[in-house]
Amino acid sequence: MNTDRTKRLPQVVILGFPNAGKSTLFNKLLGKRKALVHSLPGMTRDHVVSLCTLYGKRFELVDTGGFLDSQADRLSSDVKAKAWEAAKTADLLLYLLDGKRELLPAEEDLFRSLKKLGKPVLVVVNKIDVESQRFAAGDSYRLGEDRIFFISAEHKINLDELEEAIADALPSGVEAEPDAGEPRPLKIAIVGRINVGKSSLANRLCGEERFIVSEIPGTTRDSSDVLIWKGDKPFLLVDTAGIRKLARVSDERESAGVIKAKKNIPLADVICLVLDAEEFPTRQDTAVARLARDSGKPLVLVLNKWDLVRESEVTLAQVKDIVFQRLDFISYAPLLTVSALTGKRVTQILDLAEKVHQNGLKKIGTSGLNKFLASVQKTNLPLSNTRKRFKIKYMTQKAVLPPTFVLFSSSRSAFALSYEKYFTERLREKYGLWGTPIKLILKSS
Repeated sequence: MNTDRTKRLPQVVILGFPNAGKSTLFNKLLGKRKALVHSLPGMTRDHVVSLCTLYGKRFELVDTGGFLDSQADRLSSDVKAKAWEAAKTADLLLYLLDGKRELLPAEEDLFRSLKKLGKPVLVVVNKIDVESQRFAAGDSYRLGEDRIFFISAEHKINLDELEEAIADALPSGVEAEPDAGEPRPLKIAIVGRINVGKSSLANRLCGEERFIVSEIPGTTRDSSDVLIWKGDKPFLLVDTAGIRKLARVSDERESAGVIKAKKNIPLADVICLVLDAEEFPTRQDTAVARLARDSGKPLVLVLNKWDLVRESEVTLAQVKDIVFQRLDFISYAPLLTVSALTGKRVTQILDLAEKVHQNGLKKIGTSGLNKFLASVQKTNLPLSNTRKRFKIKYMTQKAVLPPTFVLFSSSRSAFALSYEKYFTERLREKYGLWGTPIKLILKSS
């Protein structure tokens, strides 16, 4: 799977020690709250990437985890390694220092290592809220740079000067807007409870170890995006934090990640709900599935770790029965068995995501819908929640994503739940609306 194309956008990577304000600067340069910000260090672990435009130049802005080995955080070495990988592929480095404290010897060592990469580096001292603090942060000149940017990312002090310097340092010929014919990437949110293999699946789709994978619960804290291509089709993968009850989360940073993951669900084009083949579906799987259903977005169910299942002992039909006995409310979603470890069927996730999204965009003519309606009512008249039969006069489609239908009837009552399910299933079968929720609006006339 390709993660870039021949015409790659330049990358500007923000680096530094924990709690220097990297995520705050990232958000301010973007002009929106993309990366999670927390007062505790170590909020960012995986890269957070977003398209950014400054002074007519378009580039990828990358927020990284802090460069620090910590005995308190068992993943700190992995976070540091990922940040270093980002530094090596960057076109411009923003080396961020904390202006509220003295320059550390380890920060000097890191700066010298970054300079050896042969890439342009802008030294930025953050948290300079008043001019007097600038003189206190003068030890940053020990790095030997002629120009240092003293800013307050939080209060946008001197941020315009830094933005201009970033644009000047980028290569010329970078277009401010994408090509008119360039397709918009399909945004796929990879969601699920903790430790089902979401980051492993994302890595397999990327074709590289893009996200940190660990058995430690809560490894992924912020939601991380990566743009990949399958042929000429772009997909934006969003790897999210594992969703579980906040009452069970002791780390405030993980709590913030869970909240962010829930917010990402309605922002995606397609939801990819990942289950664990060794343990499914759990109560928490059910809770996440309800979030996906309520979003109204197309949905793909992925059963990961299929390499651990003996296919001679269980059939796919049996697995589907088990899954949809508890998750019957999302029985419209296709189920795919995959292995992030071996790569088996993983790329089919993209094909299915594209298919269910197309289904969610289907528009059905009123004439055809009313022929369908006549056929259904001839077999089984509508039943209200007061257990009375009534007739629907006509129906029409109101919207897409999800396909939404308005039905005009002689009754002021709502459908009985059993009849609504029956009618929806017939509608889905007739028009191939698999993978997408269907919304029915009953109006009296």
